Amino acid sequence: MNIAYLMNTYPLISTTFIRREIEALERQGQPIKRYAMRRWDGELVDPLDKAEAERTDYILSGNTGALVGGFLKELVTNPGKIAKAFGPWLSLIKRARGGVVRHAAYYMEAVEFRRRSARDGIDHVHVHFATNAAAVAMLSRIMGGPSYSFTVHGPDELTDAPLLDFPAKIDHAAFVVAISNFCKSQIVRFSSIRATKKIKIVHCGLDLKDFTAAPPPGDKTFVCVGRLCPQKGQAMIPEAVAAVKKNHPDVKVMLIGDGESRAEVEAEISRCGVSDNVSIAGWMENKKVRERVAAGRVMLLPTFAEGLPVVIMEALALSRPVISTYIAGIPELVDEGCGWIIPAGDVDALVRVMVEALQADQASLAAQGAEGRRRVEARHDVDKEAAKLKTLFTSVCGADGRVHSAHA
Repeated sequence: MNIAYLMNTYPLISTTFIRREIEALERQGQPIKRYAMRRWDGELVDPLDKAEAERTDYILSGNTGALVGGFLKELVTNPGKIAKAFGPWLSLIKRARGGVVRHAAYYMEAVEFRRRSARDGIDHVHVHFATNAAAVAMLSRIMGGPSYSFTVHGPDELTDAPLLDFPAKIDHAAFVVAISNFCKSQIVRFSSIRATKKIKIVHCGLDLKDFTAAPPPGDKTFVCVGRLCPQKGQAMIPEAVAAVKKNHPDVKVMLIGDGESRAEVEAEISRCGVSDNVSIAGWMENKKVRERVAAGRVMLLPTFAEGLPVVIMEALALSRPVISTYIAGIPELVDEGCGWIIPAGDVDALVRVMVEALQADQASLAAQGAEGRRRVEARHDVDKEAAKLKTLFTSVCGADGRVHSAHA
């Protein structure tokens, strides 16, 4: 069977988990054709991401004229297929409460994707996130393109779910993947109980050979990895550190990442007088991130909104305990057995658990780290999770590539 992945912007610094999933499928003998709407306009820092960009077929980037021309040609030669998707396309606009120009682009991208997937003999396409790429895959399918499935992560797509026409995207899909039980419950919430049978849980995974478990060092550095944005809660860290340093003046927090909240975080660092304790390292390639996390005492992620962060899995795979919050799918992985979990936005609770982590002896930290590693091995091994996906693809297409789904 010929399987493709369709993404909006790919690769990104934050899409390593998609690349790992694709690589795991290919290790299992399933080639994957990569498509994306556009290139990322930022700088890729990881050599593997740079190589992935070279392997990706871009539908929109540098192709606007051909996209319009192809749509007009299709309108003349295959008007029936174009017309078939018109009603669902209008429904997307109605659900989104506008955005005709943006959705016109989706329509043209769907035509172009159907043409390219036919050229490449694609039987089924998988999409990550229920946003515009899922809309393109749906419209393409309605116009005679390959069957499709999509993975829902959150938090943004779940926050925006009423605008994204989940019911239509689920109805036309062969199956839908949720990354956690919480995520599955939200998909049902925004569609209907009838969708339950279509929703399969496949966790995000790690290539565990890249993560060497080791006892924590005596270092007193907390490492926080993620885009600097309001959802991740990094702006509350300086205030917590200011309280912690009163009795632990050598406490350190390293923020790895960058983003729209950088100025706010820097202002909080200055206001709280913790410039010697809190640093912003910016983006790093994945190998260096692993090295920094492994060199730290505890992973810190006081997030306000999530799906189930891959960085938590990565820290646990390195046998580092985690401090995080009771948000979305996080409690399905993190509890007192492998770290500390607190209410989101509670600075006093964050101070308390940071102090507990600093006062914990090496044996306690090692035990938490070992339990975290065990959980990741059981639930987030990318090869095991990719095998689940491959089974789902085969249930739709069969090894012969002939679509077996109800929407064939």
